Amino acid sequence: MTTTLDRTTPRDVAAELPARLALTPATTLAGQLDGAWWPYSRDLEAELPPLAVALDEAWGGRITRVTVNPTRWPVVPRTVPVAGHTLHVGWFTEQHPDKLILLSYTIGRWDLLVIPPETEPSAAARLMAAAAIPGSVLTAGVLMADEAVIGQGIRDARRQEATWETEGGACMSPAGFPMAERARPLPGSTGR
Repeated sequence: MTTTLDRTTPRDVAAELPARLALTPATTLAGQLDGAWWPYSRDLEAELPPLAVALDEAWGGRITRVTVNPTRWPVVPRTVPVAGHTLHVGWFTEQHPDKLILLSYTIGRWDLLVIPPETEPSAAARLMAAAAIPGSVLTAGVLMADEAVIGQGIRDARRQEATWETEGGACMSPAGFPMAERARPLPGSTGR
């Protein structure tokens, strides 16, 4: 048996917070994604109502159906009540795990990148900006893979900087001598 621990925002708090969204602007350029969504938790029942309300307002139509890949969601409810209507939820293992598909009878279909709730704010900001570029050919999988590389590079740079600082690197000469000792004359020299 597998247990998933959700160390993110509790259900009652997540349901009251506004949806964190970045949507592509209205344009004729069609891309792979229509924006990004950064939920507060992995609780679809709590997260979908604020998302549907925000999208109903932004797109001027009612979201009626959502599909997800169950890999990222511990529980996938069949329906979720949303502000006067019911949102039907489906799942497909063939769908990319980091993508959410939204359907409306009157407006059409939208594909959103789903940023994991535990993502650092700086990484989420980069992902949201990249997913909202009009006409972008980058898929959810490519964006997440690129961010993994960027994030690893940032973590490596921070680790190198921390090592540099803890080893006294800020006070070392390029030759590896402490700066204060380098200024003193070497033993046996006249100091010139």
